[in-house]
Amino acid sequence: MANPHIALLKLTSIFIVIFASAPELCGSNKTFTLVNYCKETIWPGITRSDNHSGDGFALKSGQTTVYTAPDGWSGRIWARTGCDFDNNGNGKCKTGGCGTSINCTGPGSPPATSADFTLGEPDFYDVSLVDGFNLPIVVKAINGTGNCSTVGCDGDLRQNCPSELASKDNDKVIACRSACDVFNTDDYCCRGTYGNPATCLASNYSKIFKQVCPAAYSFALDDPTSLITCSKADFVVIFCGSRNQTACSYQDKQVVCNRPNKAYKAIPQSWWVLMLLPLTYGFNLRITP
Repeated sequence: MANPHIALLKLTSIFIVIFASAPELCGSNKTFTLVNYCKETIWPGITRSDNHSGDGFALKSGQTTVYTAPDGWSGRIWARTGCDFDNNGNGKCKTGGCGTSINCTGPGSPPATSADFTLGEPDFYDVSLVDGFNLPIVVKAINGTGNCSTVGCDGDLRQNCPSELASKDNDKVIACRSACDVFNTDDYCCRGTYGNPATCLASNYSKIFKQVCPAAYSFALDDPTSLITCSKADFVVIFCGSRNQTACSYQDKQVVCNRPNKAYKAIPQSWWVLMLLPLTYGFNLRITP
């Protein structure tokens, strides 16, 4: 007759191996760590490029959360501000709204800064001001190969926004609209005869955007170097952060992000395995005949 102690020990070992190797089994997924360094709560919006439906949630000042997307995912991430949602998740936002629900049911409304991604081999990503600006956004690639540069807009265009582009709430500038959104002409919107790089050139308005945010798209056909390629990386999307600060690092298959006064770190799965071992060993001793 088989020894129950040996049988249970084998089952436990199999469980531990599967549990510890779970990240590798899900290696085709991409992890986005979202960090809110803003002084106020924001409501990130996440939508797919093909249908504009997606996710949404509140992220308080100093909080960090993780979003996982499958390989091949294409979409954008941005921040909604000044939102008021009821207990059923219905409401509206002052900037970046994507429907009347906390979960996005449509594309984000300009003006809003966006982080755009096309995942594959390699991944493409950029931060865009084509639809205007509402908050600084920085994107960092973690442990990737290739260019993998940090991109984004860490300046505050609300302080430099031309009056004709300013979006206000109670006389306070809460966002800066794009020239295309305000004037809706072919030259500002890069369409019609202006729909190619030879004719769609930087305007006085996009030059203001580019001066404040040199590592972001300032108009539709901006410098192609603003679009970055990187392979096998996970991404950190930082709201109200800086391109130069060491906000996050990748340690033991976990993203570690510094908050203003303390560090955040999700417990690595190896900790759970170490915790399970003594518990399992003790349980096995109790059932040993």
